Amino acid sequence: MINKTFITLALTLLVAWSSAGCSRQADTGGSGAKADELAEAAAAEHTQTPDLPDVLTRPLRLAFMSGHVEAGIALYRAGEPTMAAPHLLHPVSETHAAERAGLDELGFDPTVFEAVSSALDAGITADEVDSQLVKAQQNLADMASRAGGEPVEVIAFLLDTIDKEYAIGVVDGVVTDPGEYQDAYGFTRVAIATAAQLPTELRDAVLPELEALLQLWPSAPVPPENPTPSPLVAQQVAGARFALGIPIE
Repeated sequence: MINKTFITLALTLLVAWSSAGCSRQADTGGSGAKADELAEAAAAEHTQTPDLPDVLTRPLRLAFMSGHVEAGIALYRAGEPTMAAPHLLHPVSETHAAERAGLDELGFDPTVFEAVSSALDAGITADEVDSQLVKAQQNLADMASRAGGEPVEVIAFLLDTIDKEYAIGVVDGVVTDPGEYQDAYGFTRVAIATAAQLPTELRDAVLPELEALLQLWPSAPVPPENPTPSPLVAQQVAGARFALGIPIE
């Protein structure tokens, strides 16, 4: 049974914490000095905000970090390293250290993510470091397999997060916050991966809904001129929730 009060509290803090951490990504030039300045600025703005990782369980924190990384890797592969950098800071930046607390026990390998960050900083193309990107994704997948937790709860958390962040990222048919738009894409990819852990019958019901949700990003995480309207994303999220067995309120 999902604790709705817990999820609501976590999401309220998530929107505030995540927004400031990613919404300024257009000002960054990579994972070096400018990206570090972004991270420091985000931390300074949230000195009065409770630390989100203290609220979320370890499986939910891992899903949250994985969503950022998935968005960052997709942007890097799409030839958008500047937009990728803030998302890929999560596994290596001191600003996000609390988010990673306890993940060492699951086999977190920081060297893989440091290599990706260094490649970004050096201006190396994604094609040249594709093996490192694959290793980063595999490390996250391995940790997820060891994290425990209930896949239904993780997917429910991700769906609520997608709904809220997309509504911030797209307003009146315009991408007003690229970071939130991209985060929602990354969280959708993590939800799809998590669905593989569901019992067969439930997985077969949920997975098509999640895959249909992913198709609502017409150019993957790169912000398009005409993004899918927020109400359509909310409608598809509701369909995935229903398939997952979560009552529609």
